[in-house]
Amino acid sequence: MILRVTVPDVSVTGLGMVTPAGDGWQATWERVCEGLPTAALGPPAPVAHLACTVADFDPARLGRARSRRPDRCTQLALLAAREALSDAGLEPARWDGTRVAVIVGSSSGGIGTLESEHRALLGEGAQEMSPYAVPASLGNSVSAQLTIELGAMGPSHTVNTACASGATAIGTALDLLALGRCDIALVGGADATITPYNIAGFDRVGALSHRFDDPAGALRPFDARRDGFVMGEGAGMLVLERTADARARGARARARIRGFGASSDAHHVVKPSTDGAGLVLALREALARAGASAQDVSHINAHGTGTPMGDRVEAAALAVLFPHRPPVTSTKAVTGHLMGAAGAVEAALTVLAVEQGLVPPTANLDDLDPAVALDIPTKCREGRLPLALSVSTGFGGQNAVLAITPD
Repeated sequence: MILRVTVPDVSVTGLGMVTPAGDGWQATWERVCEGLPTAALGPPAPVAHLACTVADFDPARLGRARSRRPDRCTQLALLAAREALSDAGLEPARWDGTRVAVIVGSSSGGIGTLESEHRALLGEGAQEMSPYAVPASLGNSVSAQLTIELGAMGPSHTVNTACASGATAIGTALDLLALGRCDIALVGGADATITPYNIAGFDRVGALSHRFDDPAGALRPFDARRDGFVMGEGAGMLVLERTADARARGARARARIRGFGASSDAHHVVKPSTDGAGLVLALREALARAGASAQDVSHINAHGTGTPMGDRVEAAALAVLFPHRPPVTSTKAVTGHLMGAAGAVEAALTVLAVEQGLVPPTANLDDLDPAVALDIPTKCREGRLPLALSVSTGFGGQNAVLAITPD
């Protein structure tokens, strides 16, 4: 039984994104709305693979943080965080850092540093390792380095619920705001997992697309010919504040986060539960905490990874719970699967959807799987969106759902 307890009135006052679709939230949003995929063929080592990568950026943009040799994951998080704070009209030099929380979701943290430094250790010996090897690769490094750079002295966590991490981080921040542990929460997700270990490992699981002859068309959520996901990298950060506090400082609110639901399948380390019971539980909890019913939902940003089983289980759960068939989107067809950052980036895209009244398309959907009984637009669709859901799931059966409304 789910208690009908509402979350505090929380506004999204800032957004920041660095993704394969663009450097910044606006560039990302525009490409997502155009439905232009970013997947390309990567170098063959260790195995042939596809990837969605962030374009090169000037390292000078990292500022003082560059001297600490942060992992690429942290670099992306920092760039997205700065944009989110600027978007919110916040200046860290002027805030009370003791009331600022930093919560970042990441599935692999500094794995790029871990792998490269381990290769140095095995190949050349300990003397060739960087003194920053451990601090850059630790799981907490992403959020910790943001606090150092921004002078944020409140609660700080790096959250890991696999590919649901970014969404789980946002849910954690909602609780901190409700408990009065902070007044501002800089929250989101970041991952840079396109590494030899991850590529080989996910390929061994059978999760990656092998559509090497058509890289741009490889990630095709809910399509009858889908064969797996394409790994991406990126970061999405949001600034959350209690609505009353945001109004008091004259901040613009892009949208509100009304509810959050989390659950576990308790089923398998990789495969989702075929009955979708865990996902339905998280969906129902998010709606209950938002004080809403399933019929109120006007748009869903689905997890939609393009894996045969994952998409089918998710689609079946959504079809049963939402028989009125609100439009469903998977933006991963454009951005790639951003792993621990996916839930945060997709939540940010859902914020933009309700703010602008636009349902983004699902790219590469040429032939809808007959088992998928959903309304999935392949072109941008305009219309008021009173309540949208952002759905995330992860290995181990971890589910997270956010309920988002216009301001």
